[in-house]
Amino acid sequence: MSFFGYPNESLLAKAIREAQEREAQKKALLGSLLASQSPYSPVLLTPVKRKVFISYHHANEEEAENFIDEWTVKNKVFTPLALGVNDDDDFIESDDTDYVISQIRKKYLYTTSVTIVLIGSCTHSRRYVDWEIKASLRQEQFSLPNGLIGIVLSTQGGRAHLPPRFQDNWNSELKDCYARYHSAPTTASQLREWIEDAFNARTTRAKHIKNSVEIMKYNAVCKICRVTH
Repeated sequence: MSFFGYPNESLLAKAIREAQEREAQKKALLGSLLASQSPYSPVLLTPVKRKVFISYHHANEEEAENFIDEWTVKNKVFTPLALGVNDDDDFIESDDTDYVISQIRKKYLYTTSVTIVLIGSCTHSRRYVDWEIKASLRQEQFSLPNGLIGIVLSTQGGRAHLPPRFQDNWNSELKDCYARYHSAPTTASQLREWIEDAFNARTTRAKHIKNSVEIMKYNAVCKICRVTH
């Protein structure tokens, strides 16, 4: 590592890296404590922290950073493990959908079990968000899909246009649908409950997944700005 740290690291990438380092330190400390205990000593139970993939439109990076800081650094609800697809990925020009989705799962989702889509005003029109949702919903022989949660960023006043693939997997009655959609959480216990519901949905609601539509080849016209960004 350079003596100057990570000169090209974004604030969001830094927040995620630091959260991962804290989690590793916590596990090492817990291992030391357990090793020093009698096998009959009681162990204090702490809430499960799931590994969560964060999907967002990069125009909302500051808000995504604040979300991660609030719920991983201050409240320690989940462990963020990945940032999203970007223009530097060598698979983005491929016409092979299976290859694209498999690469996203391999490179970005890997050990995560839940995907949170942070929804801002223009998120619904972004092709990379669509790809990340499709990869999250993919069902394979030896792996479960990711649980799927949509959370409207606080600046949206509780409402926003949903990405089309997310919309396919959600309805307001929550009847026979896989995903869940919420306004910004107000407490750690509330967000933890949403994540646990999504984690369990991988087996209890997977039959409702709708994921056959082809990936978006290009960004769509934004319904708010009336242009293609």
